[in-house]
Amino acid sequence: MGEEAVTVEDLAERAEAHLHEASLTPEEYEALKQSVAELSPIFSADRAYFVLGSYGQPEIRRLQLVKDRLNRRPDAYAFLMVDIRSEWVNTYLKFRLLADYTDYIVGVAEHAQGGFLVEQGYFTALEEYFAKTHVCQREYDALDPDDIDTGVDVENPYSGMQTAIFEMLEEHGRLYRWTTEEDVVECVGHIP
Repeated sequence: MGEEAVTVEDLAERAEAHLHEASLTPEEYEALKQSVAELSPIFSADRAYFVLGSYGQPEIRRLQLVKDRLNRRPDAYAFLMVDIRSEWVNTYLKFRLLADYTDYIVGVAEHAQGGFLVEQGYFTALEEYFAKTHVCQREYDALDPDDIDTGVDVENPYSGMQTAIFEMLEEHGRLYRWTTEEDVVECVGHIP
């Protein structure tokens, strides 16, 4: 983002806006105070990437692969939500603040079984998030059944909501398809 340092007060103000005029609890305020130092790479990098997807096994390995490839770029910082380790009471608030302050939201979609399904709803509901979202969607047509390492239903891997989101992203040139881990690395190359 290359912005000036963000203060606890800045985060608290934005957090309270996300909470729809509710006040931060003392625990939430403490989490914000603790997280300012952890968030500093987001504010100091020229480009910050918030990588989302399923934390199951083996999906987390592919999220780490995407994060690694993005972090190889000069002046870039890519991270997973779990990398910001402060104890957040409210994970909705944690997601919103991280999404607010990053330059790109990168989704790695493999199926409709958990992962970042709720966050995908925000991609379309909030224009500011949609505008910076890129998704790498896994396809299963060319895969041998023995090469599928998740419990996905290959006939219907994604929900109707996800499919609609993918179509919108594709219309804007921000949906990339992959089958193997080598392909997901190629997908990363399309993300600015």
